[in-house]
Parts: sequence; structure tokens; C-alpha cells
Amino acid sequence: MRKKGWFFSVCLLSIMLLVGCTANEQTGKGSSSNQGKENVLTLNNENEPTSFDPPIGFNNVSWQGLNNLMEGLTRLNEKHEPSAAMAEKWEISENGKTYTFHLRDGIQWSNGDPVKASDFEYAWKRMLDPKTGSSAAFLAYMIEGGEAFNSGKGKKEDVKVSAVNDKTLKVTLAYPQKSFLNMTANPAFFPVNEKVAEKDPNWAKDAETFVGNGPFKLTEWKHDESFTMEKSETYWDKKTVKLDQVKWLMISDRNTDYQMYQSGDLDTAFVPAEQSEDLLKSKDVQIEDQAGLFFYRLNVNMEPFQNKNIRKAFQMAINPQDMVDYVTKNEEKPAHAFVSPGILDSKGEDFREAGGDLVKHDASEAAKLLEKGLKEESYSKLPPVTLTYSTKPENKKKAEAIQQQLKDALGVDVKLANMEANVFAEDQKALKFQFSQSSFLADYADPINFLESFQTGNAMNRTGWSNDTYDQLIKKARQEADEQKRNRILHDAEALLIEEAPIIPIHFYNQVHLQKEGVKGIVRHPVGYIDLKWAQVNGE
Repeated sequence: MRKKGWFFSVCLLSIMLLVGCTANEQTGKGSSSNQGKENVLTLNNENEPTSFDPPIGFNNVSWQGLNNLMEGLTRLNEKHEPSAAMAEKWEISENGKTYTFHLRDGIQWSNGDPVKASDFEYAWKRMLDPKTGSSAAFLAYMIEGGEAFNSGKGKKEDVKVSAVNDKTLKVTLAYPQKSFLNMTANPAFFPVNEKVAEKDPNWAKDAETFVGNGPFKLTEWKHDESFTMEKSETYWDKKTVKLDQVKWLMISDRNTDYQMYQSGDLDTAFVPAEQSEDLLKSKDVQIEDQAGLFFYRLNVNMEPFQNKNIRKAFQMAINPQDMVDYVTKNEEKPAHAFVSPGILDSKGEDFREAGGDLVKHDASEAAKLLEKGLKEESYSKLPPVTLTYSTKPENKKKAEAIQQQLKDALGVDVKLANMEANVFAEDQKALKFQFSQSSFLADYADPINFLESFQTGNAMNRTGWSNDTYDQLIKKARQEADEQKRNRILHDAEALLIEEAPIIPIHFYNQVHLQKEGVKGIVRHPVGYIDLKWAQVNGE
């Protein structure tokens, strides 16, 4: 079945990778723990999750599992719309700033404890606590007092989220946020069992101590190898859950992933670039758009990228169209700006279509800009440049292609370096790289979510770039009530980001996967992570 879909009729959440899954029932393979299980999938998570602690595991390799082990006040449904989950209903004040959530009766954690409104208050304030060091904290800045607390300028008690009683949570926003109900479905906003977390700070590191509240419970975690989850008998909507067990492997090589699909060990797989021409014609292929992009970051604190013209030369020298045509080859769209197609602005129009292409590929102009930058810095020749990428075959291919394009267009010899994924992420955040690969998956479907990452001091900036005008544009957009003015402000911000060139967009993401006919009901949200609540093997 070949399928294309993009469901942004409402604001969607947001983040980045696909997963493959397998039906052990079909293959007759699997661990002894699978015996007696009727509805079993084995999925490929590609890498070890960073963490299953909601504010810490702020990436797709963590969200894939976390979105099925836990649940927020709302949950994205099969149409990617926010629907009632832990909260059965809510009221919104006339000014759009105060939300009062009412939790369901009888909701439980996997250890049998009741889920309380105080667990949400605890979790959200913990995410904002500077001591937690959460990269997701900026998402909660829309809560009154949230940014001040996270930046060390305010107090925890001034953050306007409070448990009125065990079943009622009251939240006051600093400004109206139309996407707020989408954001409460994001894994960063999941509750945390306060009693468990306070007793054991390492509660989320192993299956034996992990406590969730979602459709599945964590039963085994062999670090860097696999983790297993089973249907939770304490989940409020367990009657909807069809799967008995899900086993997630960690296979980073996509050719190996595809070989396992061919041999019957996986029911879904990625499409290796080398075989895409043939495989994309297969009836098993499904292609869906995704809210995010692959790009490169330039560290403005390291030579030679303190110079804007040198940054722009690198940006203009790279050809995104060639990257998708000859390197990735999975029908991605080349990125000539930062905000993805399919993200609707406040007027309901496609933000990308309205903004148009902002990055122009022009090797001749790039060479002129490089020469200008060299003169400005009094360089006789360009200082050595190293491009660092996360260890993975497809990342290496992209880096090699970029290396060659820069050589052809600018005569620059770029060195390549690779690094294991988790270490790479930490070093990039610490600004240890000169030139490095990156990616972004939207947390919610609003152009500002893409652009706020590059505000000064944002944990997702990771370029060292700081611009007062840009910071003010994002601040004004957050507070602007007039929708047309807000759109203009955000377009101005994106244009400034591209003009200043701390980033080089390459391609927008999509989700391309092979899936056997027997697997049904897997929901792949445009934000990147999947939902297995409605999945089944050999489903009708």
C-alpha cells in the first residue's frame, strides 16, 4: 500500500526517526518471553534511548518508547488531533490563558498508585527547575513564571501550575497559546510519580524501577540491545490496546534493518538509499510527511565561522536538491528555509508556501562570499574545518557528499569526524563542534516552535549565535494577538536566521517505511514518534 498523508488541519505536536516492527507470531521467532503471546511486534528503535524520564529524554529515540509507556493530559489520536487522555475534560478561560483540567476517575500508575494532579504539577515544575537541566524546559515558557524560574530569575512557587485537588489541575499561561492542548500530549509534559522519583532519582533507568501510566509497561531493558514492553493492566483504556507485547531492538544500520525485514524478522523497515529506486515502487511502501528537517550547524564561536560571509558561502555552496536526488533518495523535499511545508500559520495558510525559498544555491556567488570573508578576517587561507557527524551509515554518506560539494564549489578541504550518538548530542550542546550535523522535529505545529530554538540561550540553539533583533522578534510573536502581524513577525525572524547563516538547511523529513500487510493500526505522527495504542498484528 502506498500512502501519502499530512494531517495539519489542527495544530500538531511536535520531533525525528522511523521505526520498524516485526510480528514474532508470523516468524515464529523471538525470545522465550514471547511464548504464549498472541499479538507481538518487534520494532527497531535504532539506538539506545537517552532516557525514559520525560524532561530528560528529549529526542526521538526516547520518545518512541516513552509515548507508549506514559500518557499526558491529552493524547494525539489517530487523526493526530489532541484528545482527552489522563484528563477527561477541561475548561479554558475567556482570555485563553487559564486552563482547568479534570482528571479521570481511577487512573493509575503501573505500580498501582493513583495518578494525581500533583504528579503533573511536580513533573512540569521539575522540567523547569534549572537543576534538572532539561533541554525541553523552553517548551513550558508559555506557563506564567516558567521562563523566570528556569533562567534563575524566579521561584518555583511562582510558576502558575497547581493541583487544586487530586483530580484538578489549574494552569495559567503568560500569553494565549492555541497549541497548548497539543503540547500537553508531548512526552516532555508527561506526569512523573512524585513518590517514586523522590525516593529513587534513578527510577527511569531500568525496567525494574520504571513506573509509567501509559498503554504499555516496561518489562525488560537490556541497555544498548533491546527493551520490551507489555500491555498494561492498569491503563484506563486497556480495552483499546490489542498488542500483548512489543520488543524494541537497537539496529543502527539500515541495510541490516532491511535484511531483517526480508528474512521475516521485521514487519516494517527503512528503505536503504542504495535500493530506493526499486523499493519505492513496492506495494509495501508507505510515505508520509514529517514536521522537521535535517540541517547543519555552524559554531559562530569557532574560526572561521565567526564571519558571516564565510558562513553564507558554505550555506550557498551546498546543493540540497542534489542531496535528495543522489544521496538520501527517499523522496524528501530539499530545504531552502527552516520551517517545514505543512505547518499552517495562524490564517490557516501553509507557512512555507507563504514564505517561499530563502536559501539560494549558487556556487559562483558562494566563492565570492568566501573570498570576501577571508579578506575581512585577514586570512591568507581558510583555517582547517572539521565536519562532525553522529555515527551512522546514512550520516556518513551525507557528510561525504557535503565534503565533496564544498570541495567542488569552494576548493575547501573539509575533514570528517564521527562520534557515538549520545556523546555527540552532549558535545554539540556544549559547543565543542565547529561544523556539525543536526536535525529538528517539531514539538507542536506552529512556526514559532521551529524558530524559537535559535533564541539566545535556548538549549536547542547549539550554534553560539545570538542576535538581539531575532530575540525580540520571537518575543513579539509570542505576545502578538493580531494573527496577520504575528505571521509577518515570524517570516521576518526566519529570513533573519537564514541571512545570518548559523545553519545550513538540507532536506525536510518524511517517513518512508516498508510494512507487511499483517501489521495494522500503527499511528505515525508527523512529529516523528509512533503510537501503538491502536496497533495489532494480522489486524482486519
